[in-house]
Amino acid sequence: MIAFSGGVDSSTLAAVCHEILGGKVVAVTAVSPVYPQEEVEEAKKVAKEIGIKHILLETNELLNEDFVRNPENRCYYCKKELLKSLKSLAEELGFKAVFEGTNYSDLNSHRPRFKAVKEMENVYSPWAENGFTKEEIRTIARRIGLSVSDKPPLACLASRIPFGEKITLEKLNRIGKAENIIRKITQAKQLRVRDHNGLARIEVGRDERQIFFNTKIMDIIAKELIELGFKYVTLDLEGYRSGSMLLTLETAETPRRKLPEIG
Repeated sequence: MIAFSGGVDSSTLAAVCHEILGGKVVAVTAVSPVYPQEEVEEAKKVAKEIGIKHILLETNELLNEDFVRNPENRCYYCKKELLKSLKSLAEELGFKAVFEGTNYSDLNSHRPRFKAVKEMENVYSPWAENGFTKEEIRTIARRIGLSVSDKPPLACLASRIPFGEKITLEKLNRIGKAENIIRKITQAKQLRVRDHNGLARIEVGRDERQIFFNTKIMDIIAKELIELGFKYVTLDLEGYRSGSMLLTLETAETPRRKLPEIG
């Protein structure tokens, strides 16, 4: 059984396993308030592209109080809940192991979710355990012709909320709707709307920032997001960077992006 998000790591893993095992493998995608619905639809398309059997599994991390209080290791609780659900389904369907897509590059960053993987029996991370980096996985995906080979990294909607600030369904829905609006208007490929207690901080890929330097686009986005309930709407001039929310921690040691010299 493959934990299948539709991202490049899990999709490539699913494609390789399906090539080797055929009908003896199944891909399972979690359907939850913390995951954008568009990603679920994307996962359906990729599973069809691969030709693998695909199952949608409903989960609700908001029932876990540890997750909802949003501590620094929030991802641990989220991953633990997901893996428990996957293992239960695997046992029910007669599968002996669950594979998930953590890669070797992930081990060098703030990834408390991997601790949950190591704690679970019969759950494996083939990419990480065999030293495959993100770029090597993308190379494999390109060689086998996967449409998601260059897809930007995924993250659940809860990652847009500062640590320590309670995660609610209302916030998740607002963030998801905001990202949908911005994506439709700008076609931005790499996008996060960080919700700082009602202030929307928009992060997009560094080469996509110039899309926003248009008064009409700025006016439309501001109006739409304010109507969703945001008090302020801002663009992060540094652009998207993984782990930017770690800077909200008092003990944060996350380095800032090195910006180019000016002048």
